Amino acid sequence: MGGLAPPEVEVISLKRTDTQQKIMKIDPWLQNYASDIRLRMDRHAEVRRALLGDHADLTSFANGYMYYGIHRTETGWVYREWAPGADEMHLIGDFNEWNRESHPMRRVDAGGTWEILLDGADALKHGQRVKVQVTHEGQRFDRIPLYIHKVIQDPSDRSFAGQVWEPEKPFPWTDGGYGRRKIAPLAIYEAHIGMATEDGCIGTYDEFTQNILPRIQKDGYNAVQLMAIMEHPYYASFGYQVSNFFAPSSWYGEPEGLKRLINTAHEMGMLVFLDLVHSHACANTNEGLSMFDGTETQFLRPGAEGWHEAWGSRVFNYGKHEVIHFLLSNIKYWQEEFHFDGFRFDGVTSMIYRNHGLGENFTGYDKYFSLNTDVEAVTYLQLATELIHAINPFAVAIAEDMSGMPGMCLPIRYGGIGFDYRLGMGVPDFWIRMIKSANCSHWNLYEMWHELTTRRPQEKVIGYCESHDQALVGDKTIIFRLADSEMYTGMDRAYHSPVIDRAIALHKMIRFVTLALACDGYLNFMGNEFGHPEWIDFPREGNGYSFHYARRQWSLADNGYLKYSQLLAFDTAMLKFARKYRVMCKRDAENLWIDPNAAVLAFSKGGLIYVFNFHDTNDARDFTLPVHTVGSGTYDVIFTSDERAFGGFGRVDRMERYPSRPTARGESIVLDVPCLTCLVLEKSKKA
Repeated sequence: MGGLAPPEVEVISLKRTDTQQKIMKIDPWLQNYASDIRLRMDRHAEVRRALLGDHADLTSFANGYMYYGIHRTETGWVYREWAPGADEMHLIGDFNEWNRESHPMRRVDAGGTWEILLDGADALKHGQRVKVQVTHEGQRFDRIPLYIHKVIQDPSDRSFAGQVWEPEKPFPWTDGGYGRRKIAPLAIYEAHIGMATEDGCIGTYDEFTQNILPRIQKDGYNAVQLMAIMEHPYYASFGYQVSNFFAPSSWYGEPEGLKRLINTAHEMGMLVFLDLVHSHACANTNEGLSMFDGTETQFLRPGAEGWHEAWGSRVFNYGKHEVIHFLLSNIKYWQEEFHFDGFRFDGVTSMIYRNHGLGENFTGYDKYFSLNTDVEAVTYLQLATELIHAINPFAVAIAEDMSGMPGMCLPIRYGGIGFDYRLGMGVPDFWIRMIKSANCSHWNLYEMWHELTTRRPQEKVIGYCESHDQALVGDKTIIFRLADSEMYTGMDRAYHSPVIDRAIALHKMIRFVTLALACDGYLNFMGNEFGHPEWIDFPREGNGYSFHYARRQWSLADNGYLKYSQLLAFDTAMLKFARKYRVMCKRDAENLWIDPNAAVLAFSKGGLIYVFNFHDTNDARDFTLPVHTVGSGTYDVIFTSDERAFGGFGRVDRMERYPSRPTARGESIVLDVPCLTCLVLEKSKKA
């Protein structure tokens, strides 16, 4: 990591005994795995000390992008690269008419850092194409500089090259509150820039800023999670085959377009998160990290363990200090240069288990602490979350982990890994299983209560019914599973059929019960809020390179003739309700009643009473509901999914009041709950 000399600052203090006691008190089941927790913490302290010494901080350490890559100097330019396996390196490009001999680089240290100085302001120019020619054991090959800030594709042969991207004037940021605000609870809108247009093409950063950000704000979301931003040569990979880690994807325009998007979102009061792919790397050698210096092991693991067979990609060597430096520098780059407010870490399960969690059923704690656990990856994640919060104390780190690793979202000083939230990945799987297994009248409500309320103590969860994963080709969205082919003919607002009416009602109920019970934050993938039909399938050879399924048909929700607009109205109202009553901030949910025969679920939370009737034909008439957790009084309906504006039938009388009275079940109210309806009651403050 030549050239980096971190300054002296205070280092985190980790007391082993205090740490262990804290995490054990939070989760007593970890008592039998005290030695594993000790290993986790010892490893973190050991690697941190090896990287930083005794008097350095991570924010100064993670400056790789400031040293390596192409940079302006007072007299010209400098280009540096870490390539220990290279025997020779030459910078080539438009600036020297691609002369392969005229601009050799020199090796400047024993660690493998190469450098070339180009004097004169015209030695390089902003926008010029460049590559680096690497010689290894007599073989010559071209690579794209690792820290390049922009990649460009040649339309004639579809090859990629780096592009010098050093504008003379800095971007004029106007988001003065960046890094100094916290928004909670989070309502996250997961989005893909390219498919956010209704046209049959790839959308741009600026189109998203102009057309989609206002929609997101109007609907009530306070955070945007951007997918597929890191450069990827294959558009249909959904951004999960990253080649150039420091380059915003050129599929959607220039880097300044992304900055304008983030700046505008901040001015609108929204946070912006990056879907960060540090779980694997693109296997391409012409564009990516793989074999950059001619060796297999520069960044990646050797042999079979260096390949992710399920994804066809390469696996990072998280135990290598240069790899940690590269990845941590990547995190700082996106925070400092683009003002991202946080990250969704993709594929955390794949990182922390040597078998990538494939086919693994995490049924016991012995699955989390075994020889299958990749301690090096766990250590990297601890360092990553520590860095994120050191740069911006209000930044958000979200883990995509389906294994349920204990301590994932506990502070490092407690013995945890340091994430703020984990994605509630079991909930979408639960809903798919319910929809496929039985008619909603026969859903297992006891299992529903367990699935939606069970989480690791003191660890926050981002809940969701479906994300992009559930919509990709080969799978189905919730609305498509419920309505199937009738969506093509039955979504006219003047038309009613049992299939469509049931699908719309359940679409609303599933979302509402998930938001009310399963999360400390909520996530939705763009278009799903209004029941966007069909799946996601990017243009590829198998579909004739069609954009038909790689777009969002916003007009379906806008034209006013279709029921999609009613689902959108419900989503907006649901989020408004959740904000007003701080629904996701409450942790006192208590089961009031489960009647599997009537398909009724009722619970209290935050002083409110929630009632769900999942039966598709039977109303719950004269239903006696205990309200002892809230207390005696008169109750008013403050929210219902059966509003006509939401595609319901207006069967709930919002003017009716429900006085409590003593019954055999304790203090109770008696009410009617129409089929396929949810409603919320609040104890009246009126006399």
